[in-house]
Amino acid sequence: MSLRPSRSRDWKWIVLAAGIALVGMLAASPSGCAQERKAPQTAGVDNTKMGPYRALALLAFNASQKGDSATAATLAKILERTWDKGEDYGGDTALSKTNKKLFDEIDKAMDTFVNLLIEHQNTVPDAAKVRAAYTAYTDKLTQAD
Repeated sequence: MSLRPSRSRDWKWIVLAAGIALVGMLAASPSGCAQERKAPQTAGVDNTKMGPYRALALLAFNASQKGDSATAATLAKILERTWDKGEDYGGDTALSKTNKKLFDEIDKAMDTFVNLLIEHQNTVPDAAKVRAAYTAYTDKLTQAD
């Protein structure tokens, strides 16, 4: 009596292992079913209408997370002024003209994020509050893409 499994058992284990590996590769691949669709980017900025605002918010958020409150506040102010110029007073294609309700929601979320950073330009704000405000703001931006 041999302790070695039969050739048919070896074949079944190989097929099972290959199947598991295939499922793992599909789940990790960019074309996987659960993969989130990403907008094309240039130099790290989404090529969408809301991409520049998202990029400025990320820069401000990252500066804040690194403890550079002055830079975070400066970037937040640039974000606010850029948003106002482009989406409030930006003409017929401005979000305030095309979707006033969504504009107001995004503007409110942005103000919460921006004000938190500006109020703490010489001190370190609560990281959890900054993260929550950043997430709320970027989630709203995604609705406008």
